[in-house]
Amino acid sequence: MSAILYALSANAGIAASKAAAAAYTGSSAMLAEAVHSAADCANQLLLLLGIKQARREPSAQHPLGYGKATYFWSFMVALMLFSLGGAFSIYEGVHKLSRPEPLENPWVAVIVLAVGVVLEAWSLKGCIAEIREKAGAIPLWRYFKESRESELIVVMGEDIAALCGLAIALAAVLLAMATGNPLFDAVGSIAVGVLLIVVAIGVGLQVQSLLIGESAAPESEQAMAEWLEARPEVEEVYNLITFQMGSYIFAAVKARMAEDVSAPGLVAAINRVQDEFKGSFPEIRWVFFEPDDKRPDALR
Repeated sequence: MSAILYALSANAGIAASKAAAAAYTGSSAMLAEAVHSAADCANQLLLLLGIKQARREPSAQHPLGYGKATYFWSFMVALMLFSLGGAFSIYEGVHKLSRPEPLENPWVAVIVLAVGVVLEAWSLKGCIAEIREKAGAIPLWRYFKESRESELIVVMGEDIAALCGLAIALAAVLLAMATGNPLFDAVGSIAVGVLLIVVAIGVGLQVQSLLIGESAAPESEQAMAEWLEARPEVEEVYNLITFQMGSYIFAAVKARMAEDVSAPGLVAAINRVQDEFKGSFPEIRWVFFEPDDKRPDALR
């Protein structure tokens, strides 16, 4: 949540300053960046909406809760990043290529872009700090690939794209100033658009996988399996299926329990394992436990 608030506060100020600078200087690269930042603000509001919906209590229609709402809205954010950010930036750049116009007061654009770099770096720092709290020292690329927290994936992708886009726009404006050729500004706008589309596709594919359904993170699933195998009530774990539901996990276990002649004793052992399983892994909200015996002589 804090990473989203960092990004929202940074992008709100950046979008307003970029829009004013674009109107003042006539820079298409600056206008592309203004639209990009405005789209980012809308994206972060959608992520906050998704988090709020995911916290709703289970209902008869949604017995496993609304945790995957964050995935839906994260996917919508990826689509917006493509449509509002990338497509518009490319359109604006192509338009300016056919009708190049010299920049007015380009130093205003340079100052605004430089300030934007500082603010976006602050937002990215906040996002990475939250990632480090949750994931430790694993590389960011691995976190992006394996994380089940779509909102952090989206914010990290947006922040990286924003920093790279600002650098491209700044380079385009400086080249246009140095050479007196406004075509550099138009090319910068197209480059920003292509960057946003690439990031949107990457984020969209990752969130799509979560939306369809993924297991818990591999290290979490391994820790759960080891915990179950170490329980004295469990003789053998046949299968463990986990399903990530936003911030919480659904787990299904099939196992052979320790020998017990009493049916009530078996029920008590299963209930005990389930309760302590959820206590040891607080992210698990639902556990379905099926006792079984696959030994060849089990039915004799």
